[in-house]
Amino acid sequence: MTVWVPDWPLFAAGVPADEPAAVFVANRVVACTAAARAADVRRHMRRREAQARCPSLRVLDRDVERDARMFEPVVQALEAFTPRVEITRPGRCAFPTLGPSRYFGGDRALADRVVAAVDQPVMVGVADGPFAAEHAARTAYVAAQRGDPPVWIVEPGSVAEYLAPLSLTALEQPDLADVLRRLGLHTLGDFAALPAADVLGRFGPAGAEAHRLARGLDARPLRTAPPPLDLVVSAELDPPADQVAPAAFVARGLADELHRRLDARGSVCTRLVVIAETENGERSERVWRHAESSSAGSTGTSGLGAGAIADRVRWQLDGWINASVRQRPTAGIVHLELHPDEVVAADGRQLGLPGEGFGGRDTGAADRAVRAIARVQGLLGADAVSVPEYAGGRDPDEQLRLVPAGAVDLTADRPAVHADWVAAPWPGRLPNPSPATVHPQPLPVDVLDGTGRVVMVDGRCTPTAPPERLRVDGRSHRIDSWAGPWPVDERWWDPERHSRRARFQVVTDDGTARLVVLERGRWSVAATYD
Repeated sequence: MTVWVPDWPLFAAGVPADEPAAVFVANRVVACTAAARAADVRRHMRRREAQARCPSLRVLDRDVERDARMFEPVVQALEAFTPRVEITRPGRCAFPTLGPSRYFGGDRALADRVVAAVDQPVMVGVADGPFAAEHAARTAYVAAQRGDPPVWIVEPGSVAEYLAPLSLTALEQPDLADVLRRLGLHTLGDFAALPAADVLGRFGPAGAEAHRLARGLDARPLRTAPPPLDLVVSAELDPPADQVAPAAFVARGLADELHRRLDARGSVCTRLVVIAETENGERSERVWRHAESSSAGSTGTSGLGAGAIADRVRWQLDGWINASVRQRPTAGIVHLELHPDEVVAADGRQLGLPGEGFGGRDTGAADRAVRAIARVQGLLGADAVSVPEYAGGRDPDEQLRLVPAGAVDLTADRPAVHADWVAAPWPGRLPNPSPATVHPQPLPVDVLDGTGRVVMVDGRCTPTAPPERLRVDGRSHRIDSWAGPWPVDERWWDPERHSRRARFQVVTDDGTARLVVLERGRWSVAATYD
């Protein structure tokens, strides 16, 4: 059974469904309200396109800490039916139904009780496996829009027939789906009809997992043998921790140790049990499933890394310690334990050549850097370490932004500049090279012509005179060469945010190259080149 709260990041932020709003990560929509979808805003859409379709769209950044903390009451409500709730990510969880369904009188009766017990608009899907159950919950969402109960049950043994008409996009592997479409396949049923051996030979382990899902099977054959006991790591906290930060710091060390043991075995953990106990014997136990392990969205078996494990421990402790007075622990945490519940071979990891630098190539240096960052975050908080991430834009100050290091995979190969960010939809983007220094606050200057008058730009974006002098900090420099203007007219539909400016590149007699901007009749230096 999959229990899913649609648009959870927005629900956790307290945004009503009738307000057009969307949550963005790396300038891509990851969740949007019903009002935003009515304006044709969709997941994975670029921020610029989403705002063009819905000018009144409210833009929000993802707050995973808040999302996980707010989801804790939902998990606690489900524990009344089963102690084995698997959290895939905040807003979605699942659990096996064989025992609970027999106890409560069947899948339908259990699903109805779950809907009544959770104080949020949940969608419930029931099927033979987690992948089909997740899509059954999405079907329940469509049914709920028609006024039907928010429950969809796929009868046992009919999962393949249920999945067959679904689009290949359900696999969440865009590259694989694109290749299959060019081969003439359009549905999961078409893909499932291919011989399994041929799929494995052509697409590798990731394609084989996707093929199993399309056939209504689990991503991997079930493994009945329990993980080795020597993979279990634990720690005693003395003095007891009554706040999240000290416990999370200990969890970072445990996560590093668990990751080291798994790496020595050539394995990864795809399902993890996190146990915390207090002085008074209170216990918090959660099962966390790797988000890509239940779907085909991953390219191989990546599993939960050290940072991901530590994040989940922190989310669990944050939700427990900061819960309502009735549900929070009455004493400090004295014991932490990480118990790998599902361990598989790391068949999807591609090692790079040694000595090729950071970003997944010199893996030893990358892993050491990630562990160091994790320890700093454990001491100072999740937002203490930031890394630059490309975001797109026309001006240098828009193309990069700082995001928490925990929000990105620091060991993955990351292109210097993604083609989607340097091409359309950014007409008017400044040409290369990029400036070396972008000033947080533009420096006011004057750009003068040969007569000492300030150069302006007319309605056709033509300079009133060639720029010949640049006056900055009371000193005047001769402009030896210049290029431009590059005009920008943005957000014309919003009077408060409407921006109209012209940008020039100038090189002065002291050899300094600058990016100068004319906006609202005033000149400023936005950036400086080497």
